[in-house]
Amino acid sequence: MIRKIRRLSKQVKKPFFKDFYHQPGNVPGTLVIDENAEAPEIILIDYNQTNYISKQIETPEECISYLDRASVSWVDVQGLGNIDILQRLGQVFDLHPLVLEDVVNMAERPKTEDYEDQLLIIARMVVPKENAYGFHSEQVSFVLGKNYLLTVQEEPEHDCFEAVRSRIEKSKGIIRKSGADYLTYALLDAIIDGFFPVLERYGEQIEDLEEEAIVKPTQKTLQKIYKIRRELLQLRRAIWPQRDVMSSLMRDSGELIGDEVRIYLRDCYDHAVQVIDMVETYRELTSGLMDVYLSAVSNKMNEIMKLLTVVSSIFIPLTFVAGIYGMNFNTEKSPYNMPELNWYWGYPMCLAIMAAIAVGLLFFFWRRGWLERSVTIKQD
Repeated sequence: MIRKIRRLSKQVKKPFFKDFYHQPGNVPGTLVIDENAEAPEIILIDYNQTNYISKQIETPEECISYLDRASVSWVDVQGLGNIDILQRLGQVFDLHPLVLEDVVNMAERPKTEDYEDQLLIIARMVVPKENAYGFHSEQVSFVLGKNYLLTVQEEPEHDCFEAVRSRIEKSKGIIRKSGADYLTYALLDAIIDGFFPVLERYGEQIEDLEEEAIVKPTQKTLQKIYKIRRELLQLRRAIWPQRDVMSSLMRDSGELIGDEVRIYLRDCYDHAVQVIDMVETYRELTSGLMDVYLSAVSNKMNEIMKLLTVVSSIFIPLTFVAGIYGMNFNTEKSPYNMPELNWYWGYPMCLAIMAAIAVGLLFFFWRRGWLERSVTIKQD
């Protein structure tokens, strides 16, 4: 059993972060791009209380004319497949080489760093898969300036910012009346809230596995439990540092984040703590599922052994009787040499005695309670 568990653990073990590592000795600020990364798309949204512009731009230099306006400019870069465009973005927004390196490096831990007139925020976004359990995970980088926000996403397909874009377009709430710091909060809040649909699915899956582990445990059940445990560990690694990010933004974000937005960040921090509580609860449940699975398998084995023992106990005396009458002593030599072999009803009598022994043993086992199931499952 232990070898089986170890083997299944190796089967479901998958890396969480892609391998974007610098070679030892590289110059700080070196950009390492995944060769399979998709070409970047740049979406510009510029707005204030009265005006709204949303369009896709071809070159980073087109952003320059919007950065000096009395409005909020959100430049969303989706994809990292072109190192030239990324370097030109760094020039347009005057990014420090280490900032650009952190933005491109997809294995970064969620964090926040202050660069005087810019604030770098690294977050991890999860989006539930469609029509399947599990989730997509990607890094989202924020570079907050005085009146602009640059976001860089790993992949263009998965996004949880559509609700924020809709609020900006339709001027819902106070987002059009606020600055780039409020936009940053709104996007971070969308990222944190994106964990809840993922965890809701895991809650449903754990409930199904509880019944499966008790009623019909199989090797696939064990593999599912390990898969959920590892994915919950991935969620834990993603959300714990982001709680620290929220705490840091409330305390040490400088002048780029106003006092009013810090109050909203408290709510975002509370959501992060709630997500952590749910992740820890589900991890404990999956650990309990492992014990339930092992107990169910052990109980099933006990039921099988009990059945085999009962059958063996019944057939042992029957075999004894059949063995005695199979010795075929000669009754002509002595009247004590199995005179039953010459009885007219000898064969039916022997079968009747054997049947009576079997019924008697079954009745004895029943009276002792040995035929009852060890665990009774009641379905609602």
